[in-house]
Amino acid sequence: MCDPLKSDRVIVIGGGLSGLAAAHRIHERSGTLRRLVDLTVLEARPRLGGVIATDRFDGFTLECGPDSFITNKPWGLALCERLGLSERLIETDASHRRSFVVRKGRLVPVPEGFVLMAPQRLTPILTTPILSWRGKLRMLMDLVLPRRDDEVEESLAGFVRRRFGREALDRLVQPLVAGIYTADAKDLSLKATLPQFLAMERDHRSLILAARREARRRGPRHAAPQASGARYGMFVTLDEGMSVLPSALAAALPPGSVRLHTAVRRIVRNEPISPWLVELLDGPPREADALILATEAHAAARLIDAQDPALALQLRAIPYASSVIANVAYRRDQIQHPLDGFGAVVPAIEDRSILAVSFSSVKFANRAPAGTVLLRVFIGGAAHPEFCELDDRAIEELVRRELGELIGAAGEPLFLRIDRHPRSMPQYILGHLDHVAAIRRKLACHPRLYLAGIAYDGVGIPDCIHAAETTADALLDALANPAASAA
Repeated sequence: MCDPLKSDRVIVIGGGLSGLAAAHRIHERSGTLRRLVDLTVLEARPRLGGVIATDRFDGFTLECGPDSFITNKPWGLALCERLGLSERLIETDASHRRSFVVRKGRLVPVPEGFVLMAPQRLTPILTTPILSWRGKLRMLMDLVLPRRDDEVEESLAGFVRRRFGREALDRLVQPLVAGIYTADAKDLSLKATLPQFLAMERDHRSLILAARREARRRGPRHAAPQASGARYGMFVTLDEGMSVLPSALAAALPPGSVRLHTAVRRIVRNEPISPWLVELLDGPPREADALILATEAHAAARLIDAQDPALALQLRAIPYASSVIANVAYRRDQIQHPLDGFGAVVPAIEDRSILAVSFSSVKFANRAPAGTVLLRVFIGGAAHPEFCELDDRAIEELVRRELGELIGAAGEPLFLRIDRHPRSMPQYILGHLDHVAAIRRKLACHPRLYLAGIAYDGVGIPDCIHAAETTADALLDALANPAASAA
């Protein structure tokens, strides 16, 4: 029988969203357990949140990482409700729910009803200047093309070329997808990133027919005829920025359970039934009955290398891309473009230096003082790693040049802030799901050791939360049944 007086020592390494969500779930459920849980979160940096970071000054709200999350996956909303944050969620501005794509240096609206690669309406596709008539006719061939019946894994680029043709890929889908995954569509696994489109082909044969049927099923109450590029009505953020979420998670944890400035050198264990030993770069080691590594896969590889070099090698094989986000503000009269949308994506074939620009102060309320504009410019990604190596001066010049050419931004900006995210975005390349399955088979050889983070099960905030909470549940189940977990 379990000793009710004994505490199970649980250490979560990594204080980003995954680590905090996992720790919060453990703390939430600890009251229902027969034994106490001694919970610790170790974070090497001086702050929590990982890539989620918000800075507020002079009336501006700067998002230095993700600026929102989608609500059609329930886990983000559910966590906010449990944290008491529901009243602080705000939606996108309903009057400008569309996006643009750059075409020969001009911002052209994405066709209404076109969501990533599924057009719900034909007329906007037929009338858009983004595609040539040949490109439009090739896209409409989706209506008659047969479904693919074999099980060979397909890249996102291969799938779109097969269904819609190269022009639709280059001019529409590639820039929209790159804005989410900062990845090269030729390498990206469709099964690992956007499996719903595989299901649409399987169930309906034609993506166009599937999207139209889905629009009819949802009915006029949910229709958003002006929306394009993404379902912007499903995106929400927090009133004072996304960093409210990790701050609330940390505040809900037991006092003293979070330790900043605490870098881990490695983790080791002598026997499967022995405690894990967490060796710190500075300070005495800590013992843990269970561990969650909630770091990037390459950081987890460094921690586990001494214990299992083969597992570490598998973790290092998950590629990552780097990116740069520049927050830049202007007076409204310095910009010629009407900014009547949420931003623009840039196709790779345009041969420009940025991936996208988001009109932050248009997208969400109270992001900038009256008479000013706040923009976020995205640079780098898998297709242009060289831009991430530029110094701040070169990036500033690049941003100002691109904004001048694309939206008519003139003169000195009010400020320009640069945030770098080196090796922060995992690339779900072909074979990703099989590779993750192999990692988990190897991980099963190490009882009470768990992995969490966006490297494995989805890069969006709701997916990140769901994976972290599922990992925490598995850990607690293993502690409640130690004989089974050690088997």
